[in-house]
Amino acid sequence: MKRISVFKIVALLVTLAFMVVACTKENPDVKLDAQLTTAQVKAITSESATVVGFVIAEGAGITEKGVCYATQTNPTVDNEKVVYNGELDEASFTVVITGLNYATTYYVRAYAIAGGATLYGEEFSFTTLAVLPTITTAAVIDITSTSAKCGGEVLTNGGAEITAKGVCYSLESLPTLDHMVTNDGTGLGVFISELSGLQDDATYYVRAYATNSAGTAYGEVISFVTPEIVILTRTWYVPGDYVAASYPESGLIDWDPANSPFIQSLETSSDMLEGYVYMANASNQWKLATQPNWDGPNYGGSEGVLDPAGENIIVTAGYYKINADAAALTYTAVATEWGVIGSATPSGWDDETALMYDPFTKTWRGGLHLTANEFKFRANHNWDFNYGSTAGDATLDAGGANIPIATDADYYFVLDLSNPNAYTYSANYWGLIGSATPGGWDADQDMTWDAVNQSLTVTVDLVVGDIKFRANDAWDINLGGTPEALVPGGDNIAITEDGNYTIHLFLAGSVQTCTIVKN
Repeated sequence: MKRISVFKIVALLVTLAFMVVACTKENPDVKLDAQLTTAQVKAITSESATVVGFVIAEGAGITEKGVCYATQTNPTVDNEKVVYNGELDEASFTVVITGLNYATTYYVRAYAIAGGATLYGEEFSFTTLAVLPTITTAAVIDITSTSAKCGGEVLTNGGAEITAKGVCYSLESLPTLDHMVTNDGTGLGVFISELSGLQDDATYYVRAYATNSAGTAYGEVISFVTPEIVILTRTWYVPGDYVAASYPESGLIDWDPANSPFIQSLETSSDMLEGYVYMANASNQWKLATQPNWDGPNYGGSEGVLDPAGENIIVTAGYYKINADAAALTYTAVATEWGVIGSATPSGWDDETALMYDPFTKTWRGGLHLTANEFKFRANHNWDFNYGSTAGDATLDAGGANIPIATDADYYFVLDLSNPNAYTYSANYWGLIGSATPGGWDADQDMTWDAVNQSLTVTVDLVVGDIKFRANDAWDINLGGTPEALVPGGDNIAITEDGNYTIHLFLAGSVQTCTIVKN
């Protein structure tokens, strides 16, 4: 083993002592190297950071150590400092700096005081984290049954870019981004939000939000109530000199808006009114009244334009489809003649078979033979006016689906267009049934359509007994009573003598009747 001489050991100790003495004067230009180092900055938050220092010191010894920091470079103990309160003879030390400003760059150095001199480690820099933005929620305005306006103001960005802002809203009392939201841009400042898709008559909760790198901040919660949807159906009346003649036995009166036919809008389009009005005179004068009186506004007009000061509108006889636009103040009045068309009808899809208008029932009526196929109602030999049944029931809609027919028979039609936007129809085949008929009460004797007499008819051998009329081989629709006045579900009609009979059933007019004639 190689021995180290006593001389060399003494020389080494003298060198170390000289180095300690040389560091007793404060000198920021001293190269500290291993004697003092700022080792690490960690656990950075928006208001604090942890700094680790490391000291190897000999000689006079350390009387204080810690870290100093500032927002400018080369911090000293004359700036802010945190003194280490642990054992001074420990080489490694850790301090926590608190009370820092968020999103701010700081410079930090370890320091040690030994023999009246202050030594500094190398400089580190770090930036504290951003905090959540601050935001307020604006008042809710322009509230309707399905929408509203809100918004807010982003007051501070928390030290980081605002990447999203808007409002969140819900039926729950604490809305978050998991509920319905708007996205109204980025950055600071005031914004306005459009809330849509709301339910009527409901309590909603809304609050503004803003998002930066620290997360999402919310404003205060505001609640509001959407109003209940008010169903708005506009009704205009059609008074004129035609009313009494066109609507017999109805109680309607000439030039009395409250006792006149009317047109009406749908709930979803209150400005667009429509309806069918029959005008029987060779020349008919009329107006449109917006109230069931003459308090107005009341409109006359010509060439499709409505005018509060306009003259009476004059048309010839006809069954008119009247349309009016309450916003544009325009109108149309088109005379229509209705019939049945389709693959189930005698003329197929080439042309409609005409029905006849019955002013007593305000319906179009008639019969024809149908095969198992489809039909619709059409007017004026073109497709401008046609109705089918998309719902597949007794209701009609413009341009609706074809109506299927399952049974070959002679059908009696009733087309009712008298109630605006609520048009209906019936199509039934009829038979004679009863103890007086060949089938008794078990089987109907089918009736056929007599276009000349506008009736359903059957010629059949009858015996003494009873009869009734019923539709579609079922009892849902049946007529009885007396031949002069048939009523739904009425009494059986007596046959008092055996023989061959011709029977006509008249379903139009103010009273439904039948004739029973022995041949």
